[in-house]
Amino acid sequence: MSFLSPYGPSSFTPDDGLDLFFSPELIPDQVKKQLPGDLHIRPLASSDYHRGHLAVLSVLTVVTDPGEDAWVEQFRTMRATSGTYYPIVIVDKASDKVVGVGCVFMERKFLRGLGIVGHIEDIAVDKGQQGKKLGLRIIQVLTHISEQAGCYKTILNCSDANIPFYEKCGFIKKENEMAKYAPDQRPQTPLPGVMTLTPLPSRASSPARL
Repeated sequence: MSFLSPYGPSSFTPDDGLDLFFSPELIPDQVKKQLPGDLHIRPLASSDYHRGHLAVLSVLTVVTDPGEDAWVEQFRTMRATSGTYYPIVIVDKASDKVVGVGCVFMERKFLRGLGIVGHIEDIAVDKGQQGKKLGLRIIQVLTHISEQAGCYKTILNCSDANIPFYEKCGFIKKENEMAKYAPDQRPQTPLPGVMTLTPLPSRASSPARL
């Protein structure tokens, strides 16, 4: 869909013309209004492979391109676990390209009265859009979704350099992260119905990139 916006001719696709991961009503209007007028925040769409979703993620780490079919299959597999994953994107209206990404997923527990923890992952902003507080807006949306889902806490991992940024977002430093990466050469035994991709270690964006 194309239309003339205050920012010139646009190929922007509105939400009702997309196959979205979850209902856009979960994204608070207050955050939408705080974005620059030429940007739009919404759930990930099944066609965002062509809007540069993986290119924005490459700000974080090396990203292998599995191809459109595998990307869409991953989208559908994750969406099938209803109420678990909530990936969002920020789109530049003029180009209809993804310029910011993030995700929160829900971990259901037996403790804390069968509580839920929200995990924020993969926050990235296109280099050409950094310095506009887009990382903050993504965090605000994901935290809102987590709290609306009933999570008793929302957590994330970050580098020491990013601690001041996340403190400004309302997070506090607590405990330490530990990681053990699987060897590069290892047996691949996927669970039934689950597509497995070789994971790559990631690094957090610096505050300037958010």
